[in-house]
Amino acid sequence: MPDAATADIATVLAEVADIARPRAREGKVADYIPVLAEADPDDFGMALVDMDGTEHLYGDVDRPFAIQSISKVFSLVLAMHETDANDGVAHQLWSRVGREPSGDPFNSLVQLERERGIPRNPMINAGALVIDDILLDHCEDPKRSTMDLLETLAREPLDVDERVLDSEHGSLHRNRAMANLMASFGNLTHEVDEVLDDYVHACAIAMTTRQLARSIRFLANDGVEPDSGERILSPELAKRVAAIMFTCGTYDAAGEFAFSVGLPCKSGVAGGIVGIVPRRMGLCVWSPPLDPSGNSLAGRTALHELSQKLDLSVV
Repeated sequence: MPDAATADIATVLAEVADIARPRAREGKVADYIPVLAEADPDDFGMALVDMDGTEHLYGDVDRPFAIQSISKVFSLVLAMHETDANDGVAHQLWSRVGREPSGDPFNSLVQLERERGIPRNPMINAGALVIDDILLDHCEDPKRSTMDLLETLAREPLDVDERVLDSEHGSLHRNRAMANLMASFGNLTHEVDEVLDDYVHACAIAMTTRQLARSIRFLANDGVEPDSGERILSPELAKRVAAIMFTCGTYDAAGEFAFSVGLPCKSGVAGGIVGIVPRRMGLCVWSPPLDPSGNSLAGRTALHELSQKLDLSVV
């Protein structure tokens, strides 16, 4: 029998779903990557995973989807881990990528041109491309290293969605333009095609809502994976990643998320949004239809309701 607290959370999840799911009708499934346009707009899942591993679940929590830009969090974590073990995060990473919200769409070139090839933050496409360039300096096989990290955190084997990967490779015109622009300013040091290949591979990794909620918990636990006790990042660096998620993780709607949800979050255009509640839990919501900023519309509503009903906000 579930205890009272678990039963109460289950009731809250059902109430939140009743409020959030209808909002999906107001959104639009991403179609600039052709395979994503095939997503079922009625898919919906919520997962909250406590530090002790207790899972609170609702809906389609075991249906895998391409994590898309949620991968940017884990690429940043891997880059921080690798550069921290060498000559420092500040020198290798923050000299090449900013830490400010962009205020522009996630795939905008305008700011990048004006600021001479230095992306505003690692959570937008241009910033993630620089992170992938850094990983090529430090990882013999960045694709395998990224997958190894995620499998360590999810505690399960994972796969890449090959159809999404192929579709991504055919939809790279704007990302290629960003990469070439940054290369012209000297902010990419590897071949553009090599950087793009690693970038789309990370975006096409398939995970479930449950796996993502489990995998993000280490950032809520001062950088330690709660089940194994393995340290992934130092407490200071884990805090920095959470701060970047809070201010930059939901594209040009980050301010609205901070106001209405109050949690460090990161979204992806397949409809997933991960979040953390420090020292309490990792969470993930998933619903494919998006708002104009590229964030799950029903997911954003669900996070607002969860934050209110369970008193999760950190502000």
